[in-house]
Amino acid sequence: MTTRRWAASSGRGTAARVITGIGALFALIEVVYILMILFGANQANSFFVFVKSLAAPLALFFPGLFDLGNYNLSVIVNYGLAAVFWIVVAGFLARVISR
Repeated sequence: MTTRRWAASSGRGTAARVITGIGALFALIEVVYILMILFGANQANSFFVFVKSLAAPLALFFPGLFDLGNYNLSVIVNYGLAAVFWIVVAGFLARVISR
């Protein structure tokens, strides 16, 4: 029989996981906002307003970056780029911190 020993995780590894989780949460907020726009959520609804109030500042400079003529397509591209941005930046920072 083999005995498995659980090593204590380093502070660096924990910090990297926290950063990755935060980046994923930011990207998830952007994706939820995209889906709410695509499915035609009631923009007067308080949950929609809440999600929009979170998504807009997290999108940074991406809203309005590409004006594609179709509002839904513009939201997909611009807020989708913001979601990808958060995933990439969080992954990069987590990798730098874990070294």
